[in-house]
Amino acid sequence: MRIWTEHPAKADFEAVVRRYFHLLRAGRIPEAEQLIEHYPVRHVLKSLYDESAAADSDGDEATDSPAADAWERDLSWLGELSPADFHWGLTDSNVYVEIVYRGRIIEVALGFRVKSTDAGWVVAGPATYW
Repeated sequence: MRIWTEHPAKADFEAVVRRYFHLLRAGRIPEAEQLIEHYPVRHVLKSLYDESAAADSDGDEATDSPAADAWERDLSWLGELSPADFHWGLTDSNVYVEIVYRGRIIEVALGFRVKSTDAGWVVAGPATYW
């Protein structure tokens, strides 16, 4: 996990978030978890998968939907995700990122924040925003 002695610059914060997405897309979940002070990744991945599947179905109820845990067994769908717009808070200490799946923005965004710890400043997250 990257630790800064001072509040990181916006560019440094954004670079960590982009690296996080790069690792997720590559299916390198443990490395992504180590990059930031991480909330439970299973919840984040499940939210991203649910919204990605919804984007694929165009709102139709899928009668042949995959098994409930298919997203955990085959993480190839992560390669279809990418960050879209970064929406910054007033102090550059928090950002939420819209997510694109197969060229379409999905209904869940991920939020990250810079947080002060005893060791210094770290990036924490992601939280899911609907």
